Amino acid sequence: MERKEKLRTGYTTGTSATAAAKASLLSLIHKRKISEIDVKLPKGSMIKIPIHYCEFDEDKARCSVIKDGGDDPDVTHGAEIIVDLEFTDRVNEIEIDGGEGVGVVTKPGLGLEINKPAINPVPKKMINENIRDIGKEILLKKGIKVTISVPKGRELGPKTDNPRIGILNGISILGTSGIVIPFSTASYAASIRQNIDVSIAMGNDTVVLTTGGRSEDFAKKIVDLPEHCFVQMGDFSGYTMQQCAKKGIKKAYVVGFIGKLTKMAAGVKQTHVKGSKVDMNFLSEIAKNCNASHDVIERILKANTARHVSEIIIENNVKGFFEEICNKTFAHMKKHS
Repeated sequence: MERKEKLRTGYTTGTSATAAAKASLLSLIHKRKISEIDVKLPKGSMIKIPIHYCEFDEDKARCSVIKDGGDDPDVTHGAEIIVDLEFTDRVNEIEIDGGEGVGVVTKPGLGLEINKPAINPVPKKMINENIRDIGKEILLKKGIKVTISVPKGRELGPKTDNPRIGILNGISILGTSGIVIPFSTASYAASIRQNIDVSIAMGNDTVVLTTGGRSEDFAKKIVDLPEHCFVQMGDFSGYTMQQCAKKGIKKAYVVGFIGKLTKMAAGVKQTHVKGSKVDMNFLSEIAKNCNASHDVIERILKANTARHVSEIIIENNVKGFFEEICNKTFAHMKKHS
């Protein structure tokens, strides 16, 4: 049996910013460039982060970290996270601000102040704790200001969910555990919850749940709702419906292509291609109930994909097939809610 290599964990934009901030302060304390730094994570463990760039003078420093997503890279993988650190007259205060490339919050529901930088509470706490660990003596006489910037942030922001949820002009400084666990569903689930929260905070109780970007594009041509009401649930249809019910959503449109909808119609809650297969027996039974011919049913049983099945159905003008898929999808999604 071939042995699978262990997947490599990475670190979040929040951990990257914390490392750059800590390295900046340490370079001022020791008057030397820092090449790597130990960062304390939210649960108390330590992680060693390489420093990409470091410069300093008497009372300010700039360090940067290249964000590493490990074996689960997202669009921020490889982005340079820069921190400019300087001393202030506000004794014992640590001020954390966002500069160029850090998004600005424009909508409620994110747990962040509107018109403020999109720096989440956990990264702020990490920066505060790591700075205080090494800067106790300095903070007795001075304050410290940390400004985070991301040179390519404006370019990367539109490639994330930020515009949808009202974070503009850059990326977010994120992280709950400080590390990126390869192929974890946790971050995707968090983005689903966040998207629903924004919709509710904006006064909407109706959302459109899509299985991806293409299905969302189609949905926008059919359903006239604001951008923030469109939630890409991906493969997590059951989880998303549960969250809609839990958070008080009154109506949810479900939009997807035949493959995903077939799995939902069959009662599958997690529809990833590797996690579940399209059941051709299930589809052939639906076709049979729609009075499809024996030949059509046999072709469905031998079909390669759900899309192939849809082509067979259209070619043979089988009435009611797609409606039945939608009806069964509705029934199962209602159970999840």
